[in-house]
Amino acid sequence: MNIKRLLCCLALLLAAPLALADTSAAKTPVQRDATTFTEQQINEITSSSVLNRMVAGYEKLDDQKRLSWTLARLSALNPDSGDLRMMLALTYAKQGDKSKTYDLLLKMKEQGYGVDLSDDPRFEKVTGTEAWDYVVENLKANLKPFGEGKVAFELPKGDTLFESIAWDPKRQKFLVGSVREGKIYIADMQGKLKDFIAPADGSGLWSVYAMAVDSAHDLLYVTSSSSLYFKGFRQADFNKTGLFKFKLSTGKLLEKYLLPVDQRTHTLSSIVVGKDGKVYVADGLRNEIYTIEDNKLALVVANPHLTSIRGLAVSDDGNTLYFADHALGIFGADLKSGTGFPLAHETKHLVLGGIEGLYWYAGTLVAIENGMSPNRVIRLSLSADGKSVTKMMPLDVANPAFDVPTYGAIVGNDLYFIANSQKNVYGQYGDLKDKDALQAVRIFRSNLRFAWNEGGIAASIVAKDKANTGAAEKPAVQKPAVEAKPVEPAAKEKPAR
Repeated sequence: MNIKRLLCCLALLLAAPLALADTSAAKTPVQRDATTFTEQQINEITSSSVLNRMVAGYEKLDDQKRLSWTLARLSALNPDSGDLRMMLALTYAKQGDKSKTYDLLLKMKEQGYGVDLSDDPRFEKVTGTEAWDYVVENLKANLKPFGEGKVAFELPKGDTLFESIAWDPKRQKFLVGSVREGKIYIADMQGKLKDFIAPADGSGLWSVYAMAVDSAHDLLYVTSSSSLYFKGFRQADFNKTGLFKFKLSTGKLLEKYLLPVDQRTHTLSSIVVGKDGKVYVADGLRNEIYTIEDNKLALVVANPHLTSIRGLAVSDDGNTLYFADHALGIFGADLKSGTGFPLAHETKHLVLGGIEGLYWYAGTLVAIENGMSPNRVIRLSLSADGKSVTKMMPLDVANPAFDVPTYGAIVGNDLYFIANSQKNVYGQYGDLKDKDALQAVRIFRSNLRFAWNEGGIAASIVAKDKANTGAAEKPAVQKPAVEAKPVEPAAKEKPAR
């Protein structure tokens, strides 16, 4: 959990005077002085953007009492955000409130969070008790590795930045895509690479961010964007992004579908193909999902309150599209009715924030959580209607090979995925900061049928509490368009790419 990063994001939202405009009942905006707010008044606020400004303002004013009330409200509205809960725990600790600090951290432990606070000076005011030692040991216990997965093979280290992997069942080989080179390689189970598709072939590929195979139709879909990480970047291509369709068996370019270049920055960064051959791609910056219609990209899902769409998954019947928002959790889109819904789950023991990769497997959803501490792979059993989680089973947790794991591909009953993405080795302008820091890319294998017949962790909602029902409501799904007004997210996460 990157607390420092989140604090920086919140600081950007600070309004100079800590005054809030209330236009709900009056034609003329009424300015309310947030420095006089009571806890009850703060708990009546449902706008996360307003609460974010208040957090930044109270931080600046060092108003720890109102800061804790505001963070508690934000946390209630965003129950899948571990960053917010840790910020709240830090605020309680700064006030020397042992009871609230211990209680919150133990609740996080029950949600699966693990962190070593034994030598963290920020909690100095609440240390020195047997209760604190108990809290620390319990949080450390969740850092213990769990699961039977292991590294299957490694890809050679180098200035390639592999961010995507797919499986070709006919070749019985993997495909890996390079952000730096814009190339796609064929890889065997020993990690040996062979060139397959390159920009020089005339494809026009830029950085390769995601791939999906439709073997039944001999197709390979690739999302590519002209990013600053691409070694062949040209200013003339700035902000270009699109979906490229290749013949899987030969690598021949068949079609390309580019988003129109406008004033908004776009990056198609996630992709999935259903069993029916329908393809969906997500713009991780604009938080929009597209499909191909009339030989062009058509909008399917959009909502301005989403923060950062990552993984996509489609049910076997093709009726439901699931997608992960890195801050807000998992949502679904009923593609027949054109309606959206949040994937309901009990938050006492399960949080669904921080998901990068998302996959449909045998009626379940499998998620790679790299925004969770510790990093983990989990399997979610669903209700009959597919709109809620009934139980969760951790597959692999806190494995030493994990270093911000990202995307993968299902091969039979296994999920192969990139275990150590290395984008942090590069600067914001795509420059390689430290060549010596590059590592071989570890491809990890998790058994998707691990503990298949075991109960797992119950995640059904028995009784919805008032805070959770308002956390994040349905996204807007196009055709027909649906008006949706979820509570705004706690803070903008970094874009997917």
